[in-house]
Amino acid sequence: MLRIENLSKSFGGVHAIEKLSIDFAPGSLSAVIGPNGAGKTTFFNLISGGLQPDSGNIWLEGENMVGLSRNAIVHKGIGRAFQVAKLFKTLTVEESLRAALQSALGHASQMHGNFPLRATRDRAHEVMAQLGLQHKADTVSGNLSHGDQKLLDMALALVMRPKVLLLDEPVAGMGPDERTQMMDTVQHLWRQGGLTIVLIEHDMELVFRVAQQINVLSYGKLLAQGTADEIRQHPKVIEAYLGKPQEHVGE
Repeated sequence: MLRIENLSKSFGGVHAIEKLSIDFAPGSLSAVIGPNGAGKTTFFNLISGGLQPDSGNIWLEGENMVGLSRNAIVHKGIGRAFQVAKLFKTLTVEESLRAALQSALGHASQMHGNFPLRATRDRAHEVMAQLGLQHKADTVSGNLSHGDQKLLDMALALVMRPKVLLLDEPVAGMGPDERTQMMDTVQHLWRQGGLTIVLIEHDMELVFRVAQQINVLSYGKLLAQGTADEIRQHPKVIEAYLGKPQEHVGE
């Protein structure tokens, strides 16, 4: 489905991503983790078109995404929700979803007034139902709780029917109950089938609970890859996160 091949990106001589190769299988739920500065956000920015790589390829179903614009990448099937939700703060939840879809369909000039394209309304309600936002349809986006703003940001990506959904720290800034609910929502989306989900997350226990495959980055390179049990016990991961155990010296 999504294949990252020898991807590299540097900033002023600093290798943010260096010869990185990862495969994400169709219909998989994967996580990308690593210490601060590991290159995780740069990695997502490269996949979603926010940055162009210095070298390497990004294949989606055999088609190279490198060099395409953000909008083109969205149309090809890669959607993204951000760590800080990017919303239409003065529009309601339903209006936001219809505006995003209508603009993507090339009808931005019709976004004022009554949003005449019925298909946008139907799709908006479908996505709101998926994420439990239907009771917030008439709420102005800027008035939503932090958790609901994160859900709406996810909905704005889902409304375009992506094949791959990138979630950048979906539980950032949430309390314990909200974090669990959000990850339950992510799992629910995944179990509905047909969607490949890749998430960046710092909450290791949540990652270990939901991710089929975990990819650990360190200084822009792939340090380790495996299941939750494999990553928990991986000596290089333990060293990168916890440091080497100190040797005891004589008294």
